[in-house]
Amino acid sequence: MTADFAADFDTVDYFTDQSLVPDPHPYFDHLRSKCPVVREPHYGVLAITGYDEANTVLKDTDTFSSCIAVAGPFPPLPFTPEGDDITDQITAHRPLMPMFEHMVTMDPPDHTDARSLLNRLLTPSRLKENEDFMWRLADECLDDFIGDGKCEFLSAYAKPFSLLVIADLLGVPHEDHDEFRTVLGSPRPGSVVGSLDHESVGSNPLQWLDEKFISYLEDRRATPRNDVLTALATAKYPDGSTPPVLEVARSATFLFAAGQETTTKLLSASLKVLGDRPDIQEALRKDRSRIPIFVEEALRMDAPVKSQFRLAKKNTTVGDMDVPAGTTLMVCPGAVNRDPVRFANPHEFSLDRKNVREHIAFGRGVHSCPGGPLARVEGRVSIERILDRMLDIEIDADKHGPATGRSYSYEPTFILRGLTEINITFTPVA
Repeated sequence: MTADFAADFDTVDYFTDQSLVPDPHPYFDHLRSKCPVVREPHYGVLAITGYDEANTVLKDTDTFSSCIAVAGPFPPLPFTPEGDDITDQITAHRPLMPMFEHMVTMDPPDHTDARSLLNRLLTPSRLKENEDFMWRLADECLDDFIGDGKCEFLSAYAKPFSLLVIADLLGVPHEDHDEFRTVLGSPRPGSVVGSLDHESVGSNPLQWLDEKFISYLEDRRATPRNDVLTALATAKYPDGSTPPVLEVARSATFLFAAGQETTTKLLSASLKVLGDRPDIQEALRKDRSRIPIFVEEALRMDAPVKSQFRLAKKNTTVGDMDVPAGTTLMVCPGAVNRDPVRFANPHEFSLDRKNVREHIAFGRGVHSCPGGPLARVEGRVSIERILDRMLDIEIDADKHGPATGRSYSYEPTFILRGLTEINITFTPVA
């Protein structure tokens, strides 16, 4: 890195500068070289790129609140922090904060209650049933395009597969699956949208999901059945009380939205590696037992969440940095997962990395992604069937340029890390 680049990194606005979107890692490395906890110059956010420091923040819910988890410094806090402990101020102003009603921004004990509803769903037996569905679904999705010898992988496979896996897990009736695909932007090839107004729903898919699950849950409370939605509808809080239908629906909606995002980004990042690294593709073909490690390394190298935020409730320290109450902290999983203190040769994709499961792509502590185990299975099943049914997987040079000069487009956001498209070519297995 030249001195000029370093100077740019000292002044660049991480939250708005699109030049950091394709590859944020030189910027992350620069921050870490200064300190694993360093103050960002534009909004006073403390950027955390060190592994140990990130774990400290993510696990300590007594000191750090998730009330700003999804938006960080935007919009500004609806109050001016006062004193050494702002816990009461957070409580009083929480309804004014973005997505306050969703699990991702909750703190215990509210978060504990909301998470308990998902625990009724994410049981070993239910996950096993869902995996059985995945194997069938993988082939159904592949059947739609395998004969073409090429595809845009996100729209052809990653999005519909991840959407329908979550729909099945949550017990969405099979006859409604096509509606979910159409409304949420992954229609079956050749399908007719009909009367569904995708454009109006697309602007607020969470509201559509809330309303959809409310109708399911109200129906199951009125007329219980022997199905997954009934189990979710009749779930109790740990204290034995019955949660409002809206709160149950929001737990389901959160899992639906977050699960899709995580898996879609994991699968597209994985196909990028397979297409760009024929040596790794061949290694997996020779030894399928290495696929789980491949999935973990794909998560480490390209964590789906690029930035997540916490608000210091009390005066504290992180590393050697004093952190006053009211400070916004930004944990950068993509940076943390490439901390050389924890991961040797951190920018190298390796199938032999012994400690790869120590990555924080799914977070840490009470807010660790509830769908993490599910995403891992989705990755393993998908790679298995893709390798079974596609030979010679390559990146489409007509779309992304030659191997010596690839061009990829990523979502233009500081929160998520994901390709907007990945075009591949392959030889279908007869």
